[in-house]
This record gives sequence, C-alpha cells and structure tokens, in this order.
Amino acid sequence: MKNKILFTVFFLYAISFFSCAGRNYSRYIPIPDGDFLGPEVMFDFGNITGTRDGVSGFNMPEWLFAYINGGNREIERMFSFSGKYAFVGFSEGNNLSAMTRWAENFSAERDFSILAATRIERRLINAAALYPDDEYGAFFERMVKTAYGTRYSGAVKEDTYWITVNYGSTPSETYVFFVLLSIDRTQMQAVVSNMISESVAAVTLTRTQHNSINRLRNNFFEGF
Repeated sequence: MKNKILFTVFFLYAISFFSCAGRNYSRYIPIPDGDFLGPEVMFDFGNITGTRDGVSGFNMPEWLFAYINGGNREIERMFSFSGKYAFVGFSEGNNLSAMTRWAENFSAERDFSILAATRIERRLINAAALYPDDEYGAFFERMVKTAYGTRYSGAVKEDTYWITVNYGSTPSETYVFFVLLSIDRTQMQAVVSNMISESVAAVTLTRTQHNSINRLRNNFFEGF
C-alpha cells in the first residue's frame, strides 16, 4: 500500500510541477549548493552549531523552537498564533548570500500555495483508510491539483531566520533558512471547504467514494 501511495503522490506532484512551470514557486528557485526541503522535517538540537544571532541555539526565536520541537502545529499552540495556521518553508545550502536572497524573495502571495497544498495533500493521505485514489476516486487527483494551483489570499510572511547545522558526515557547516508564514484559520478553512465542494462537483464518484469524502469533509480540519 505504501508504495502505491508514494507513486500516486509522486505522479500528482509531477503533474503539478509541469502545469506550474511558468510560475516562480519557492520550491523551484535555484539555490547554489542547496535544495528545498519538504515540510515538517525536524532537526536534532544537537546538530545545531550556531544561529543568526550567535553560537548558542537559545538565541532562536520562540516560533522556531516550537517548529523544531513539533512542526507547524506546535507553533499554532503559541498564544500569538491563536486563530491562525502556521506554515514554515525552509531550505539549506552552503552559500550564505544565495540563501539570504532566497529568504528575502520568498513571497507570501507567490509561494504560500506550495506549503498549503503540501499540507492539504498530506491530510488527504493520512485520512484515507485505503489507497487515496481508491477511497476518494477522481476527487483525490482533482483536489490535489486544485490545491497546488490555488492562490491563497490573506497569507502573511511573519519572519525569517537561519541556523547552522552539522550533520556529522562532513566537517563543514550547512546554513538552514526558515520562512514563517501564517493565515487566518477561518479564512483558510473557507478556501479549503470551497475547494472540496468544487472538486466533488467536477468529477464522477461512486456512492462509497461520496460517503468517504463526506466523512473527510466533516473532520478535515481535526487533523490538518
């Protein structure tokens, strides 16, 4: 089952990449010596060798401590993010100047969609008891493609920060840059709910698939 899910995700991701090739999404901004990292990849505090503000990892902002400890949801537990969803984009490389430009050019208007769509896609997969394409039928592909192609108005670029890490395989340090974005929780839920309705209306489904999607619709944001 896992292999089939991974194939499905890769296939849909490839569709999204080529259909959006003309857009300057953050994931595809060339970074010398670096690559965009997927969401929710945690770092071991023991690998952190420095930060933008000094050698001690304790100099990091509270939101980054929260993210490293528990991902986006840990940030959302902070009082300052009450009523918001948090999203973190990040990339790593050895060229400080290039990485700084990447973070500065990261745009909430242009680049938020890749973070939001990845989170939506992961929720669809995790909620499925069977293969997502079997459980949801054509809705799954339609929903994922729509998520990647949607512009989410209201996203805000909150902060950027960088740390240095050493993974132990080489003596050199690597810069890891983080960009924190947020969006109003109610606004995001309205966009996704509308996306679900439009995707359902655009495809042909069996009764069983309809029932699965209705269950998903009712509890989508509980695990989002």
